[in-house]
Amino acid sequence: MIDSAIFWDRAAEKYAASAIGNPAAYQYTLGRTRGYLRPTDHVLEIACGTGSTAVLLAPDVASYLATDVSPEMIRIARGKLPVKAADLRFDVAGELPETGPFDVVLAHSFFHLVPDMERRMAQIFDLLTPGGYFISKTAALKGRSLKWTLIGAVIPLVQMLGKAPFLRKFTVQELEGAICAAGFEIVESGDFAIPARYIVARKPGVASGG
Repeated sequence: MIDSAIFWDRAAEKYAASAIGNPAAYQYTLGRTRGYLRPTDHVLEIACGTGSTAVLLAPDVASYLATDVSPEMIRIARGKLPVKAADLRFDVAGELPETGPFDVVLAHSFFHLVPDMERRMAQIFDLLTPGGYFISKTAALKGRSLKWTLIGAVIPLVQMLGKAPFLRKFTVQELEGAICAAGFEIVESGDFAIPARYIVARKPGVASGG
């Protein structure tokens, strides 16, 4: 199976040039996410890709760190600077930062692409301030329609050919269970573009600044 960083490096230019698959769903989830952001927030985005979401959300917060495992994705993202934001930074990172805390952590199209989802969720929990939000959008392929079941069945062959990265399959219930097991309370969860599940979870406690 091809290394994730190599796969996304090769895909970066095509990914950057491609149109958003479901613009209405993207704008809807973007609006939902904005509702959880405050001007004083420090935000971490994991798997930021070419930085489109970061560029749109960064002006709404105090600081925004966007990371991705792919150097090529980050190179393209940095080309979108400057923006009207107090602090927006793009960094290459395969692991989560060791220092925080952050008021909000975003992880879109990430957890189905890593083998250690539970470990990453525990790290996110530790990086968040009490009352902080963990906002994710994740492809839950297992237990969906026949179409997505068939797509999931073909992926191992595509991986053998080096044309697809690691992919983990789980149900929505398994995904939500992992989030709760990490210590989070789920605030909202919904399908806004199947098979992606949009979930907002909160770390228990009182948020800084009230």
